Amino acid sequence: MAASARLRVLTEHVAQLRGCHACPQMIGPVVSGGPVVSPVLLLGQAPGSHEGPLGRPFAWTAGKTLFGWFASLGLDEAAFRSRIYMAAVCRCFPGKGNKGGDRVPSPDEIVRCSAHLAAEVAILKPALVIPVGKLAIAQVLPDAKQLVEVVGRIVPAILHGHRVDVAPLPHPSGASTWHRTEPGKTLLAAGLAAIGRHPTFARVR
Repeated sequence: MAASARLRVLTEHVAQLRGCHACPQMIGPVVSGGPVVSPVLLLGQAPGSHEGPLGRPFAWTAGKTLFGWFASLGLDEAAFRSRIYMAAVCRCFPGKGNKGGDRVPSPDEIVRCSAHLAAEVAILKPALVIPVGKLAIAQVLPDAKQLVEVVGRIVPAILHGHRVDVAPLPHPSGASTWHRTEPGKTLLAAGLAAIGRHPTFARVR
């Protein structure tokens, strides 16, 4: 598919995505990073309470950490948002759970929202997928049980019928200490270094 045609199809997809109301317990609006044609796809978990009103993924504290990681690879936030397609396991805020944290999306919600990801993979045919956090990693590498098994390296996988290289990262949430203590700190550094060396990432940097 030519680049102009891919952009047109992706723009149509994002417009349809923003009109999705498939999950009644989710709190809109749908959060999207927009129709960025890229060979690199970042897969988040689900937007928090701030992302919907601000209209973009990773718009709050976790985003500052995430974009700081990629700035160390030579890609600041503005460049990242304009050069890498940003998707998520679920695209709406799930609401708060019983213990005060964000509610974990239900299996049915994840399945319904996975249709959007499948369409994006079909359109973009990404070569590199960066899942951020356990929920996102599980969608791409379902056999991975712990972050220490996969963070720090590139793992080949099949995502919605398409062969991809997967570079898992921990979630940058301030509530998590995994990426700030060992072995997570060292594995995060290794994972970012592996992304920085990947030829597909080099194309967008």
